[in-house]
Amino acid sequence: MKVSEDQWRFMKEHLGYTDKEMKIFRQNPRNKDVLSKGESLMNKTIIAEVVDSHGCNSHHRIGDKFYFDGAGNLLTGLCPKRICIYALASVATLIFTSNELVYAGVNPNEMRFK
Repeated sequence: MKVSEDQWRFMKEHLGYTDKEMKIFRQNPRNKDVLSKGESLMNKTIIAEVVDSHGCNSHHRIGDKFYFDGAGNLLTGLCPKRICIYALASVATLIFTSNELVYAGVNPNEMRFK
């Protein structure tokens, strides 16, 4: 899929890249691939749900949910007031994996191991 000049310009501004940095960024074919498929992540929300909790200092309970946008940014307004760093660390790999699945054309809701 083709990446428009507007998309490249947006990424340059979004990432705060200089012209030199953007030239290097554009030379990497993986970046073009991600940008061409990344739009499908823009309207996605990734939800991680607590399935077990005992003695949690942050008082997370079973059923609590953490919400992330498709790029993996925590949507703090939708999350519990206190968030355990260890809970976040455990979902980082799953978010990375779900994005990789989208880039590969696979529905991340069909992950075998969650």
